[in-house]
Amino acid sequence: MRADYVIVGAGSAGCAIAYRLAEAGKQVLIIEHGGSDRGPFIQMPAALSYPMNMKMYDWGMKSEPEPHLGGRRLVTPRGKVIGGSSSINGMIYVRGHARDFDHWAESGADGWAYADVLPYFKRMESWDDGGHGGDPSWRGSDGPLHITRGPRRNPLTRAFVEAGRQAGYPVTADYNGERQEGFGPFDATIYKGHRWSAASAYLRPALKRPNCKITRALARRIIIEDGKAAGVEVSHGSKVEVIGANAEVIIAASSINSPKLLMLSGIGPASHLAEHGIDVVVDRPGVGQNLQDHLELYIQQASTQPVSLFSHWNLRGKARIGAEWVLWRTGLGSSNQFESAGFIRSRAGVEYPDIQFHFLPIAVSYDGKVAPEGHGFQAHVGPMRSKSRGEVTLRSADPKENPRILFNYMSDPQDWVDFRQCIRLTREIFAQEAFAPFRGHEIQPGDDAQSDEALDDFIREHVESAYHPCGTCRMGRRDDPMAVVDPHGAVIGVDHLRVADSSIFPRVTNGNTNAPSIMVGEKMADHILRRHPLPPIDDQPWIHPDWATTQR
Repeated sequence: MRADYVIVGAGSAGCAIAYRLAEAGKQVLIIEHGGSDRGPFIQMPAALSYPMNMKMYDWGMKSEPEPHLGGRRLVTPRGKVIGGSSSINGMIYVRGHARDFDHWAESGADGWAYADVLPYFKRMESWDDGGHGGDPSWRGSDGPLHITRGPRRNPLTRAFVEAGRQAGYPVTADYNGERQEGFGPFDATIYKGHRWSAASAYLRPALKRPNCKITRALARRIIIEDGKAAGVEVSHGSKVEVIGANAEVIIAASSINSPKLLMLSGIGPASHLAEHGIDVVVDRPGVGQNLQDHLELYIQQASTQPVSLFSHWNLRGKARIGAEWVLWRTGLGSSNQFESAGFIRSRAGVEYPDIQFHFLPIAVSYDGKVAPEGHGFQAHVGPMRSKSRGEVTLRSADPKENPRILFNYMSDPQDWVDFRQCIRLTREIFAQEAFAPFRGHEIQPGDDAQSDEALDDFIREHVESAYHPCGTCRMGRRDDPMAVVDPHGAVIGVDHLRVADSSIFPRVTNGNTNAPSIMVGEKMADHILRRHPLPPIDDQPWIHPDWATTQR
């Protein structure tokens, strides 16, 4: 089996690359270990808590015991299904702040400044503001990726934005447009009541072309001959074979599995590879390093009125929601229920937002367990730019074994300061007049948790991953010893091999990472095709004029 371009991973970036290469007439073969995304638990937006907890859709990885979180092992869901993690995520669409990408360029990712990536965000989007405002000139209108907004009918959802305004923060009509900072409606990869994953947007249209195919297999290692990637060794059950690549191999297997595959192929820290008896092809000490993620807390408040989604959190209510969705693709089942957002700065002197809020009109955890108090609401909140770094390393040389993941969460002392500030700023927002008709007691952390020590105990016990791991095959200049790929995604030291997914991020972006992962696929496709990049767009984002001296 051969193709011009062999892509490992039918996830967010891999699907976009396959679509653009196939569109250009190239022969493309995608290797994906996961199966179909046709099940209702994936396709119904409100059922988002199910697929990330199902073995048939998720790789089932966990972190090592985290030393700064009391030895807790945190789940690390990654999509093992076509569409990858875009098929099991919360469907929230956040480009990231303009300054994120300027930082990438300053860090050695030449050609990845905001002006360079903005045209690719526009190319991939088909945006519908749902009547909630925003400037369409900042957005794309005819791309493959449909982006919509929920109806925002729940009074709690509207109260959150109004409370942000009452607390002195700006209101933004489109955090993905000119102004991220402020409170406003969430964008979501939902279309006509369905999850609009990378599989729906990119992969299915690509597979309709005769020059694009997919095979279900586990990638074991990259075959490298005379310093060039020649193909991919894969297994189907007990059968092992090699899929040849005439032009290039492109790894898009996630920030966890992409470094794993490089190391299994002899590309990585030489001493670590030697520990596992793997012959070193290229000593790249940065492979698997620079692991980053977002952590978040659920700040939960009881509701004194029965207006939260708890009314539907029973067998009859769920059956009713499911039936309406199955019949008409409408109702509560057609929304992920994350319909209001907030991006704020933690303190004066921070140039652009470093705290994100996801508001939810129910008190519930990601595993679907509701708070015993019943009716309530919550904000997921966390800092965006932690300096803590971890690593992905091999557990063994067995390709079937998940790698060892150590995020090293909360290892930087500033993380504790930032999380305490997150809690206190959230409490201030919930204390505004907009919530007065609904506000009951604080469920968690609870009114007794006021001191730094009490808040630290709560953080240590309750903080959870926001599922945004990235950075483990960092993009940089070719003379950077810790860079893994150059700004064209080419693996430094091996020809005809690229990496293109969230693993190449130099630093995690501001917000959910699915949108920039897809953008990476879009932009890398042009590099692979040796096309001139799209012309830069020099639109300047809104930055608070008094950011140096005021927090809001």
